[in-house]
Amino acid sequence: MSEEEKLLKDAKKLPWEDRLAHKNWKVRNDANIDLAALCDSITDPKDPRIRELGHFFKKTVADSNAPVQDKALDALIAYLKAADADAGRFAKEVCDAIVAKCLTGRPKTVEKAQMVFMLWVELEAMDAFLDAMEKAIKNKVAKAVVPAIDVMFQALSEFGSKVVPPKRILKMLPELFDHQDQNVRASSKGLTLELCRWIGRDPVKSILFEKMRDTMKKELEAELANVTGTAKPTRKIRSEQDKEPEQEVAAEAAGSGPSEESAAEVPQEIDEYELVDPVDILTPLEKSGFWNGVKATKWSERKDAVAELTKLASTRRIAPGDFTEICRTLKKLITDVNIAVAVEAVQALGNLASGLRTNFSASSRFVLPVLLEKLKEKKPTMTEALSNTLQAMHKAGCLTLADIVEDVKAAVKNKVPLVRSLTLNWVTHCVETSNKAIILKVHKDYVPICMECLNDGTPDVRDAAFSVLAAIAKMVGMRPLEKSLEKLDDVRRKKLSEMIGISGGGASTTGGSAIPSSGGTASSVEASDGGFVRRSAASMLSGKKPVAAAPAAKKVASAKTGGGKKADGPAQTKKAAEPEDVEPSEMTLEEIESRIGSLIQVDTAKLKSTAWKERLEEITKLKEDIQALQELDQSVEILTRLVCTVPGWNEKNVQVQQQVIEIVTHIASTASKFPKKCVVLCISGICERVADIKTRVQAMKCLTTFSEAVGPGFIFERMFKIMKEHKNPKVLSEGLLWMVSAVEDFGVTHLKLKDLIDFCKDTGLQSSAAATRNATIKLIGALHKFVGPDIKAFLSDVKPALLSAVEAECEKNPFEGAAAAKKTVKVSDCAPSGSGGGLDGLPREDISAKITPALLKGLESSDWKMRLESIEAVNKIVEEANKRIQPTGTVELFGALRARLYDSNKNLIITTLTCISGLASAMGAAVEKSSKGILSDVLKCLGDNKKHMRESALAALDSWVAATHLDKMVPYITTSLTDAKLGAEGRKDLFDWLSRQLTGIAEFPDAIQLLRPVAAAMTDKSVDVRKAAETFFGEIVRVCGPEMVMKNVRDIQGPALAIVLERMKSHGAVADVHESVKTTAPSWQAAKTKVGKSNGYGSKPGSRAVSSRGVAAKGSKPEPIMSVQDINIQSQALLNVKDSNKDERERIVVRRFKFEELRLEQIQDLENDLMKYFREDLHRRLLSTDFKKQVDGIEMLQKALPSIAKEIIEVLDILLKWFVLRFCESNTSCLLKVLEFLPELFDTLRNENYSMNEAEASIFLPCLVEKTGHNIEKLREKLRELMKQIIQSYSAAKTFPYILEGLRSRNNRTKIECTDLVGFLLDNHYTEISGQLKNLQIVASLTAERDGELRKAALNCFASGYKILGDDIWKYVGKVNEAQRSMLDEKFKWKFREMEKRKEGKPGETRAALRRSVRENGSDVAEQSGEVTRSMSGPVFSREMYAPQEPQMERHPLSRPSGGVIGPTDWNEALDIITYGSPEQSVEGMKVVCHELAAASNDPEGSLMDDLVKDADKLVSCLAAKVAKTFDFSLMGASSRSCKYVLNTLMQTFQNKRLAHAVNVRTLDNLITELLLWLLDERVPRMDDGSQLLKALNVLMLKILDNAERTSSFVVLISLLKPLDPSRWPAPPSNESFATRNSKFSELVVKCLIKLTKVLQNTIYEVDLDRILQSIHVYLQDLGMEEIRRRAGADDKPLRMVKTVLHELVKLRGTAIKGHLSMVPIDMEPQPIILAYIDLNLQTLAAARMLTPAGPVGQTHWGDSMANNPMPATHSADAQLKQELSAIFKKIGDKQTCSIGLYELYRITQLYPQVDIFSQLQNASEAFRTYIREGLAQMEKNAAAAGGRTPSSVPMMPTPPPSALNLSSPKLGHLSPVNTNHNNTLNEGRSSVVVNTNFTLPPSSYAEDDQRNIDRFQSGVGVSSGIDAIRERMKNMQLTTTEAHIQQTNGSLNSEHQSSHISNPAAATDEGIMHSMIQRNHLQSGQGQGQVSFDVTDVEQSSEVSQSMSGLVFSRENYAPLEPHMERHPLMPPSGGVINMANRFILYTD
Repeated sequence: MSEEEKLLKDAKKLPWEDRLAHKNWKVRNDANIDLAALCDSITDPKDPRIRELGHFFKKTVADSNAPVQDKALDALIAYLKAADADAGRFAKEVCDAIVAKCLTGRPKTVEKAQMVFMLWVELEAMDAFLDAMEKAIKNKVAKAVVPAIDVMFQALSEFGSKVVPPKRILKMLPELFDHQDQNVRASSKGLTLELCRWIGRDPVKSILFEKMRDTMKKELEAELANVTGTAKPTRKIRSEQDKEPEQEVAAEAAGSGPSEESAAEVPQEIDEYELVDPVDILTPLEKSGFWNGVKATKWSERKDAVAELTKLASTRRIAPGDFTEICRTLKKLITDVNIAVAVEAVQALGNLASGLRTNFSASSRFVLPVLLEKLKEKKPTMTEALSNTLQAMHKAGCLTLADIVEDVKAAVKNKVPLVRSLTLNWVTHCVETSNKAIILKVHKDYVPICMECLNDGTPDVRDAAFSVLAAIAKMVGMRPLEKSLEKLDDVRRKKLSEMIGISGGGASTTGGSAIPSSGGTASSVEASDGGFVRRSAASMLSGKKPVAAAPAAKKVASAKTGGGKKADGPAQTKKAAEPEDVEPSEMTLEEIESRIGSLIQVDTAKLKSTAWKERLEEITKLKEDIQALQELDQSVEILTRLVCTVPGWNEKNVQVQQQVIEIVTHIASTASKFPKKCVVLCISGICERVADIKTRVQAMKCLTTFSEAVGPGFIFERMFKIMKEHKNPKVLSEGLLWMVSAVEDFGVTHLKLKDLIDFCKDTGLQSSAAATRNATIKLIGALHKFVGPDIKAFLSDVKPALLSAVEAECEKNPFEGAAAAKKTVKVSDCAPSGSGGGLDGLPREDISAKITPALLKGLESSDWKMRLESIEAVNKIVEEANKRIQPTGTVELFGALRARLYDSNKNLIITTLTCISGLASAMGAAVEKSSKGILSDVLKCLGDNKKHMRESALAALDSWVAATHLDKMVPYITTSLTDAKLGAEGRKDLFDWLSRQLTGIAEFPDAIQLLRPVAAAMTDKSVDVRKAAETFFGEIVRVCGPEMVMKNVRDIQGPALAIVLERMKSHGAVADVHESVKTTAPSWQAAKTKVGKSNGYGSKPGSRAVSSRGVAAKGSKPEPIMSVQDINIQSQALLNVKDSNKDERERIVVRRFKFEELRLEQIQDLENDLMKYFREDLHRRLLSTDFKKQVDGIEMLQKALPSIAKEIIEVLDILLKWFVLRFCESNTSCLLKVLEFLPELFDTLRNENYSMNEAEASIFLPCLVEKTGHNIEKLREKLRELMKQIIQSYSAAKTFPYILEGLRSRNNRTKIECTDLVGFLLDNHYTEISGQLKNLQIVASLTAERDGELRKAALNCFASGYKILGDDIWKYVGKVNEAQRSMLDEKFKWKFREMEKRKEGKPGETRAALRRSVRENGSDVAEQSGEVTRSMSGPVFSREMYAPQEPQMERHPLSRPSGGVIGPTDWNEALDIITYGSPEQSVEGMKVVCHELAAASNDPEGSLMDDLVKDADKLVSCLAAKVAKTFDFSLMGASSRSCKYVLNTLMQTFQNKRLAHAVNVRTLDNLITELLLWLLDERVPRMDDGSQLLKALNVLMLKILDNAERTSSFVVLISLLKPLDPSRWPAPPSNESFATRNSKFSELVVKCLIKLTKVLQNTIYEVDLDRILQSIHVYLQDLGMEEIRRRAGADDKPLRMVKTVLHELVKLRGTAIKGHLSMVPIDMEPQPIILAYIDLNLQTLAAARMLTPAGPVGQTHWGDSMANNPMPATHSADAQLKQELSAIFKKIGDKQTCSIGLYELYRITQLYPQVDIFSQLQNASEAFRTYIREGLAQMEKNAAAAGGRTPSSVPMMPTPPPSALNLSSPKLGHLSPVNTNHNNTLNEGRSSVVVNTNFTLPPSSYAEDDQRNIDRFQSGVGVSSGIDAIRERMKNMQLTTTEAHIQQTNGSLNSEHQSSHISNPAAATDEGIMHSMIQRNHLQSGQGQGQVSFDVTDVEQSSEVSQSMSGLVFSRENYAPLEPHMERHPLMPPSGGVINMANRFILYTD
């Protein structure tokens, strides 16, 4: 242990004080970390440790070491989160320390400090916080001031003005406005804006503006205009947070509605009075000589004295004091003989009342009688002063209505009528400004007074009394006045009623407009949850956009991003958020000279010289010096200021002026950024120079350069004000001419056109100078060139003479569209200033403020005049906006106008159509979205029989098509043409209009949508309609083309088809489709009635067809003709399903549980399908409108049903749709027949083992469930039985959601039936729906319904549930009130008694018995008891043909938690829910599975794990099927929760090797395919938590490769190298071809194979080589030699991977590989390709000296290797054993594997003692034989030492065999004994064996030929057992050698590794490269612990195979990552590779 570690360890024993103050910073750092952890662990705010720890932080946060300071702040944050308001005692000291030390630190430190301040605010330590802020803003370092302002801003923004008192902030702001740092000024502006949002603009203005500089005032005034909405707090103080749960519970119990919530959110208005400090006026009043003045004899002195009091009292808040004597004096002065003195005294009283408020109450009551008496004064000044003072007294609260009753009674009896009337007027004002509660108390006093005054002789008094009564009625209603009104005569009662009505109307309008707009506040992240988003006060400065919630949030995000950068990050962020400061500050010449420094030498004295030549000389020199400067950017402003100061813009000499302009132009053009403040410095002088002909050229060039530098918009904006105020008309005219050239150069993109046009109108065209007017006209002409004729709408109020000149100029400059600008603007942030304009750039006005509630109410008025006025008001608004408006706020307007299109007054409808037309023209394309489909209502107006109405509607259509486009209108027109209410004239006009629209269009494919309605119209009764339709049909053919028309002609039926085909003959297209339609036409030609057409295309086309072909309408021949035709087609099949595309039809079915009637287009599609697949006579009957024929059609199906079952299945969806149509029509006879046929149909389907799929169920079941509540009892019974039959045949679990939807029906009978069905399901199918029982809450809610039958059904349903579940049923009841709970309780008690009577046992015993039977007897009993009610009806994969068949599994008892978890109760239920439930439902099942897997993992050898192993394959199969469903579900917009669960469950399954090994190959194939496909899916990253899902897929894939059975993994992956079937891809084909997608998939598979191949050396004896070689054989044979050669040239990665796997197998097994070809037909002709590759690899490896071939090099025929074998195909045991021994001898001869070889040889001698090993080594050297002999002897000793057992691990031989020694190496010596007890050996429990071997080094006479002799080892070996037994034993024997091999390899190969793989000839091949890669990765792995790393970086660097593949996967660019080189995420295992299963489960538990 190092000294530092020891120090840290010892320090942990010290007390906190010593640790936190330790001299070693690391100790302090460690202490702060521990302190933070301690605070995090505290959960109780009252914990005594909170108080003990608080005093430490004042020192820790002031630590001089920055990292320690950071950790101290972290600890403080944790402390404040754990503490409560009691911790505020430490706030002052800590806040002061933070202000002193932290605000100037690193950005992260500042951010944490701000977070601490926010937490102090949350803990209500507000005073300490604001005290600290007052100190912070006085800091001399500006860097510390900005964060202080920002944190005050954020505190106010988040907590609101109730928590953060604005008063103290307002006091701090004035000194910040004059701060020298612009960032501080910007932040103070932002804080001011935030204050405005909380307390209003006016209080802020009145308090702050008087203390502000004019420049700041102007800037802030502009920003205040953008403050919109009201502010609401987004964060609560800690004490309120603690109360929240209680409030929520109370709110839920009370059921508070949204009105209460919205009322609670209304922000409290803050009184300005409370924001200011009181001012003492008594002292200065004494000093002013007031008392002497008021006693003066001169009235002027008295007036002056009182005026001084008035002035002093005008302050907002007066300090309380003794004002009694002053009031007495003023009371006398009110009656002063001089009116001026009296008026001044009255005003003084008003000011005193406003300033003192309630402190002035007594004085107010004292002077009130005199004030009321004084109302008799007729002078207006006195009357006004008295009214203001009286109102001020009431407003200030000095007087209330209750206080003044007696004074009012006295005043209304005054003999002067003026006193009476004005007193009542004041009372009216008091009533209107009082709240309702006060009026309710005092109205009884005032109503009698008013009633008495109604009899007054003076009209004014009577009117005033009426006003008081009306005001009272407005506040409290009419009830208090009812008794009083009875005393009035009819005239007065009517007048009062009218006044009350007017008041009420006005009040509603006022009230509606007074409601504050609900502007949201910026969303904040609560610091209490650990997140802190730092917000800058400067972010409030927007410049253009209103300050609302969304922009603030965006700025927060940008600030957060910048805050993470080092050093200058925060500063950069603030600058980005803050607009550029354009107003230059003042700077003296001395300051300029000091700053210009050594940049250039300039003599300012000469520039100020009176001699112009000296000035010219110096300015010329200055110009040359500036032009010589290389870098101007840093000195742009100072140089500009220099020339603007000296010689300045007042220079009189023209030459000097020119030089100054040229210098400025050069600076602006050369600098990369020219600040706007420099433009402001120069612009005024440049504008004046433009007016001078001598400097005009240079000045105009300078202005153009400025425009390029900062944008023309800014230049124009500045010039407007200068030109408008300048006295020289030349400045205006010449400036306008420059603007003309600027518009031509830059276009209008950067201009605010509204401001420019207004300037032209208000200034240019109004000028008296002709030159100015002409220049303005030229400017308008230039604008016309860019924006078009719409500009004239803005000039409607111009004089006619000027307007004609403007029009002439516009003709000279025709509209050219968006022409490219000649010059460009340099600055990138100069955004286009369209200001709400369209494509033309012309501004559109926002009229939302003008669309008031009063206007909308007027549109709905009962008075037609009011409605007309409102419509005209809308037209006027559009006119005032120059017929260019924004869509904002027009949605409600269009809704109101829609109602007027159905007005009873036809003239109003015409006016409305005109209004809509104007709105469409003014709004442009945006009208499409804002109008909310009003176009369909406009089209209905064409059905009117008045021509004027139809013309108005067509005019509206003209405006609409001009604003949008015809293609947007086609769907509305198509619907309108099918409307029967659209009369003949309307259809004719509409077709004519359409023809006119298409006339000018060459191509318009959308017109094909109108083909069907136009075809129907061509058979119309009206000649005019038919002619118009035929004309339009010709236009359709022209714009769509005959080919497109003929493709869609099949959609047309009946006589219309014949007419269409006849009209198409002229286009030559009929012959092509004649054959395709010939079977359709005859049925319509002979039809007697209309064929099932309920779509309203026309009236009875069938009868028309008959008459047109000469068939009598009433004759008897049609029926025989039909019969004959029926006889002729009897030979045809009833159903023709040859070309059925059922899958395509099902794909477009919308899966929904709620019933919706079929739409028109769905009915049309159904008719087409019936005609396509059903025989003609059958579909004629089914489509007939006659129910009898429909019944005949059903009977035809019923008779043929047994023989056409398979065909019925193919068209079942069509048939079910037809049944739905019949249910909707509700013909009783037809329904009875349908309900007779349907049970037979479902019986037939069950006999065919077919069940409805989801698409068919979603077509039929919603309708069937809805109709179960039919009003006829007989039908209800049949429907009930049919539902039960469907439940049995389809699935109870799948039917349950449809029944639940029925519980929400509006039909009570349907609800009752569905409730009964739920009870039926509980009784008979409980186990199937057990996972969905939480939906019983819906049934429980029905117990509160009024309908007694419905309540009874719900109670019966729960009684059934109680019988099965017992008291557990309460878990599923949900929230019910006491009455409902009481009813349920009574019902359960009744059920309990019933069960006792019937001796049915106790409630809940059924389920308990069922569980016991499952536990005791297994699945058989469970199935008999009804738990297993169905087997899988079909595959569960969405891609059916590849779905695994799920095997039936044994059921077993599982431990479940006893808590009230709603969901599946055992393992099998869980698997059922996973298999059959929706993605959301299956989560409950997966929770159970995860729980069981976690429990089993705790006891890996227990019985529970054994049971799970049996079901592992089914579990993985279910989950593999669910992967696609959950991902598809999430891609439709749902949460990714189910995806996370399914991946998590798979992860837990594959964590356990026993479970992973139990998964069979087919299931593994499906799972791996599914996972890899989703890894490649481009939609996954766009899902909710997409990046996490990708990482989870990665880790899961790696876990499968780790733990699944290796052989199966190899077999699956090699098979997946073949191209994947297109139907297996989860997504529809993207832009990529299938070849490209398959290529990506193959690359992914290759990477997986690389993972497996890399560890093959360690797992060679775990895999079944025979199966792997068979899979390689199949792959190569499927390719064929020709394809292999082609791919070899094309660098095919899959093929190279297969070769690499084969190469590695051959290398590891040598010639013994030939013994594993039992599953390869090696005797086939021609020989299998794999044999040639094995030969080639053996030769290559032998040549590289990596093994010795078993036969002569070059051997190619496989018979040679078995020359001594009479039966080559059987591979005798002798030959196999020879090969095994040969391989072992080779290992012994290799120094790398000698120990393993000896160990294997020893095992062979033990297994086969009869084999003579040494007889096979006759040709070997003596040294080699001796080595082997001694090695075997040593093995024998080791075995004896181990108790007679074979050693459990391989001994490390101290000396390699002679051939392996490098005798020339002096470093080689004996190895020391090795402890062989490895952590990962197979026999972990055995004791370690210490091997001490002392072999002597044999003579080095082992020659090269010894190796060849071993290779020629051919002598026989007699062995009786078969090769399979040998192989099995060898595999078991060598499993234990793997890890020792790795350790030895790591030790012995390192020295040779580099040269071996470099000199290896095989390295030139793919296999060689792969070999080198795997060797190298093997050497880098595990350090002898038997684990091989999965790091593939070496593979990437070395191998072409893995070129461009980043690991086993995965960046998104490489299609789908697998390698976990990334940050940890919820599904990724920890670094050790083992996932804590309990944590895995908790992670996604709800």
